[in-house]
Order: sequence, then structure tokens, then C-alpha cells
Amino acid sequence: MSDVVVLGGGSGGYAAAFRAAQLGLSVTLVEKDKVGGTCLHRGCIPTKALLHAAEVADTARESSSVGVRANFEGIDIGGVHAYKDGVVSKLYKGLQGLVKAHKIEFVSGTGKYVGNRTVDVDGRRITGSSVVLATGSYAKVLPGIELGPRVLTSDQALTLDYVPKRAIVLGGGVIGVEFASVWASFGVEVTIVEALPRLVAAEDEWASKQLTRAFKKRGIVARTSSPFTGVKETPDGVTVTLDSGETLDADVLLVAVGRGPTTSDLGGVSMDSGFVGVDGNLMTSDDGVYAVGDIVRGPQLAHRGFQHGIFVAEHIAGLKPAAVPDENIPRVTYSNPEIASVGLTEAQAIERHGSADSVVYDLAGNGKSQILGASGGVKLVRAGGSVVGIHMVGARVGELIGEAQLVVNWGAYPEEVAHLIHAHPTQSEAFGEAHLALAGKPLHSH
Repeated sequence: MSDVVVLGGGSGGYAAAFRAAQLGLSVTLVEKDKVGGTCLHRGCIPTKALLHAAEVADTARESSSVGVRANFEGIDIGGVHAYKDGVVSKLYKGLQGLVKAHKIEFVSGTGKYVGNRTVDVDGRRITGSSVVLATGSYAKVLPGIELGPRVLTSDQALTLDYVPKRAIVLGGGVIGVEFASVWASFGVEVTIVEALPRLVAAEDEWASKQLTRAFKKRGIVARTSSPFTGVKETPDGVTVTLDSGETLDADVLLVAVGRGPTTSDLGGVSMDSGFVGVDGNLMTSDDGVYAVGDIVRGPQLAHRGFQHGIFVAEHIAGLKPAAVPDENIPRVTYSNPEIASVGLTEAQAIERHGSADSVVYDLAGNGKSQILGASGGVKLVRAGGSVVGIHMVGARVGELIGEAQLVVNWGAYPEEVAHLIHAHPTQSEAFGEAHLALAGKPLHSH
């Protein structure tokens, strides 16, 4: 019997396994596919590799604007996939090495939780003193849509062996806008169809407007407040019918309507609308059985899975780890432009605190952003004196989220951040300038 049996080797599962092993516990890790899970093999890493290839394409296409003579000859999709797969392969080998280094027993097979702290793996029963359920999520498909050669989820889109001329993206959330961004950079005519009134509806409304404006300049069409009523695939294309009766035609359709929790084989634990119900320590209704990552209701983020896994391992080992509230976990959408945020939106802050104020620092006043040709801004939301939300839009702003999550999680006041020094010229200055403005002493803004 192992001290800890982990079902699922994705972000949450392997984090729990690694941390438990570091704390001296014996660990068995069960995974039906490859350690690293969706994030490494079909999600975070390969999509960001595509987005980097897209950035390089844009840079080559626009090189004359900075006086560099370069030719953009097109996309070698085979070369793009080779680059993407190479990145994934190196990281995968690293994870395999860490499994061995931590002396974790790795069991390859399809596992099912059968109760009594026991996992059944293709007929073999494995019992642990504690069990961590980390079975992850899957790409959802709405009723009335059948997947096919031209109707894809993100899984199939990641391996598409040609660049379509026209694409429709059904869903304007994170996955949808990231793929729309990639395809537009690759020269595809892209239309996003979203039933809600705005793109990335979970973000602050200001960020949504910034992204929509930037996408419009890039030629990406956003059809918001446009529910679909039907999808028809033909041998050479796909037709999407909107609620208004209008039809849209394209070569491919990407169904990007979110991800659902993979919980069908978790018998016995109490569920919460398809997700696993947990308490404040991420323990399920079965004593000693925990759930982490995408199967727990909340933002489906790899780094949330890491946090959950580490938290649970430390709790099992008798430590007293501190949890980070879901709202204070940093979020990044890696489109062009990027969106990075942490904490409450302005609307959420007003709802929770009764009142809130905000300030926006435009990247037009930031030297490094002008060098990069980046537009966007930094928005701060303050309630009760402290900064409770930070929202950023612009090229590479995801790299600024580390400082932002410290400000929000430590409950900093804008005056406390304003006196800190940000190197010049960097985009981090925009972060500092926003705090200067909120503290009432703007330098490069008015």
C-alpha cells in the first residue's frame, strides 16, 4: 500500500505526486496516457508554441516598419508542428526524469476510483492511505454538433496539417481567441461566433473592449450576442447558422466552448453539477480522498492544478498549507494582444465591496511599448484602500502578472507600490505608473 495514490498525471496530479515524494511519502501515480496531461500534450504548451510561431510570422510580415528588409513567404505547417512537438518532447522527457528521480511508482493504464481509497487500473486494485483524484478535463462539444474532418475541437486543431483559408471559431473565451489569433497571424480569415455580449466575458469589461478593438484592426471578425442554431459539414467546408437566420461559411469550424470535468469514473464521491464536491482542504465526501485541478469547480488553469496538488500533498503530510482563493490566481490569455489579470473585475469589486474606483494607464505613454509597437494598458481596481484587481492588455503583459499577483494577494495599497522603482525602459514601468496614478501622483499621465 502506498501512502498516496494519485489518479491522473496532469498538472494537478504530478504536482501532488512530486510534493508528496519530497515530503517522504511513498507515491503511486496512475496515468492512462502520458505524464504532463492535457497541459503539456494538448493544451498550454503546444498552443503557446503555435502562438510564438504566429508572433514570428507577424514580425516577419511587419519587419519593414522598423527598417528591416525581410520577406514573409508563408507558413510551413509541417515545420511549425515539428517545432511545437520538439518543445513538448523536451518537457515530457524532463517530467519522466522527475518521476524517476522522486522514486514514484508509475502505473500506465486507465484507472477508476472504486471507493475505499482504492483505484482499479485495468483490473489491478491499488489502495492508498490517501488518494488524490486528478483526472482533468475534456474539450466540450455542444448538442447538435458532430465532430468531423472540418469540425474540430482544440485537440484536432493542434494537429491540423494545413492552413485553412477561412475559419469560424465557435466560442469567444480563452481557447477561442487564442486560436483565432494564431490563425489570423497565419493568414486565415477568422470569424468568432459568441453567444455572450462580449469576448472573454470572464474578464473585466475594459479588457474585453481592448481585445475586440485590437482584433478588429487585425481583421478578426467578432460576432458577439450571436447564438448558433446549427452546424453543417460538407466535403469542402462547413456552414454555421446563427440564431438570426444568417449563415456563415468557412473551411473549418473550431468548437471552443470550454472544457468539462472528466469525472465519469469517480464512483462514490459526492458531485457538484459534474464537478467533484470538496471542502476547504480539497477533500471529497470520502475521508482521505482529495480532488484537484479541473475536476474541482473554478478556473481551469494548469497553475491552479499545481497549487491544488502541492496543497493536498502538504495537507496529507500534516503541514498547514495556505490556499490561494480562485479569484486571486493569475490568468493569462496569450492572444495578440495578451490579456493578463488577477483579482476582481471592477463590477465584481463594486458588488462585493459596495464601491470601487479604478485607473487605466495607457501603454501609449510607455517607452518600451512604443518600441514594440504595443497598444493596450494597465487597469487597477481599488476597494477599501487596497488594490483588489489588476487587468492588463498588450503585447507580453503576461510576463507582468507575477508582480500583479503579489500586489493583489498581499493586499497592497497603491501608495505602497508607487514608491517602488521599475527599470526604464520596460513595460513594467506601465505597472508602476498605474499605481502612481491611483496614488494620486501620476508622472507620465494626467
